[in-house]
Amino acid sequence: MTILAAANAPKLAVMAVAGLAAAGVIVGAVSLTRGPDRDLSVLPRTVAARLPDPDGGERRLWVQRDEVTVAEWNRCFDDGGCGFPLPVRPRTNPAAMPATGLSYPDTVQYAEWISRRSGHPFRLPDLAEWQTLAADVLPEEPDPIFRDPSLTWASSYLVAERKSRALRPTGGWSTSPAGIRDLDGSVWEWTRDCYAGSQGAIDPDRCPAFWVAGEHAAAMPFLESDPARGGCAVGAPPAHLGMRLVSDREPPRAGS
Repeated sequence: MTILAAANAPKLAVMAVAGLAAAGVIVGAVSLTRGPDRDLSVLPRTVAARLPDPDGGERRLWVQRDEVTVAEWNRCFDDGGCGFPLPVRPRTNPAAMPATGLSYPDTVQYAEWISRRSGHPFRLPDLAEWQTLAADVLPEEPDPIFRDPSLTWASSYLVAERKSRALRPTGGWSTSPAGIRDLDGSVWEWTRDCYAGSQGAIDPDRCPAFWVAGEHAAAMPFLESDPARGGCAVGAPPAHLGMRLVSDREPPRAGS
């Protein structure tokens, strides 16, 4: 988990969200299922992406092609791994609609469940990974309206593209060159990076907020699941909160 202070915030339009929760999130080690008891049918479809390494080389990251869907989330609930079911909207296919209304602890529950059931470790991406994966499909940052640094938030708000906040079925937005879908959609995705604000160093297990990524990056209180309802200090809040998992190892295939 990376802790990002305000001075290290990304260049994308950033919203600092008011009312950060004071409690912490403790993410423990996951016990992976081995042998015949593991269930590979829960594995999502992933694509291999190449990311730069700090040493100047490249590394591979296996990325979930689509955001976690309502059907995938409800399977986790039915298996006892997730705390609540998601409703199925009328005239929609739950296997083709992104799971939304998720807080950071909800995403941790799901990642731990699928890692345990499949016997393969999954995690949330960090913010830098997400931005690299999405760079080819996100719109270019427009020139600011105001040059005064104190009005940066106003420029970001006024020049931001007024994209539809409606949910679309998976695959309804752009596909990246690596084959990852909907990174530029109306669902902002949780990352594992802690937002420390002006506090600087902070115990990662007691982080009050985490970065979510979409058309811009936003620091969200870790218990927030509905950004339109929650307070936002700067700019317009994300439309929906969902998730996409990654793995540092190639996932197994059925029969392996």
